[in-house]
Amino acid sequence: MEMVQLQTSYNNLTKERDLLQTSYNNLGKERDQLQTSYNNLGKERDQLQTSYNNLTKERDQLQTSYNNLTKERDHRNDCRQKGTDLVIINSSGEQDFIRGWKKRTWIGLTDKQTEGKWRWVDGTVLTTPSFWAESEPNNEGDEDCAEIRHYDSQNSWNDASCNIRKYWICEITLKTNLNTPYNIERFPSFS
Repeated sequence: MEMVQLQTSYNNLTKERDLLQTSYNNLGKERDQLQTSYNNLGKERDQLQTSYNNLTKERDQLQTSYNNLTKERDHRNDCRQKGTDLVIINSSGEQDFIRGWKKRTWIGLTDKQTEGKWRWVDGTVLTTPSFWAESEPNNEGDEDCAEIRHYDSQNSWNDASCNIRKYWICEITLKTNLNTPYNIERFPSFS
């Protein structure tokens, strides 16, 4: 009888051991699956962080572009509120006149639409005359607007970032009716 009890206990312990071994194996598989999930989540977190960083950079670039466009719009709007637009330089005389103010000044020339294709604010493509300084335009960074920068030479244009604060020049075209004679008495005397 003792032998039967021992055999039964042995059989029960063997079954229990087998159950424990199965549980141990299942727990090992579950641990491996959890480790794989953890590793995948780590990779996904890294990808999300990279995406977040890229989106942050893109947002910052868009904000800079927005700020530049806002400043450029403000310059043009200031002119437009006066019924004008930024100056278009058509001659060396006009270039010399504006250069004579000796101030860094925005003019109505930009390559924002297509890099390297400079257009005046009225949409016409820059042909001649052009008064770029030596080695300009060089597009160092984000330089899409034209300014008069140098005063000692007729070739004084420089491309610059549109968000730099500086003076701007508005230009208006005066139209006269040639059929109406001028009446000198309309103008006050300053003598």
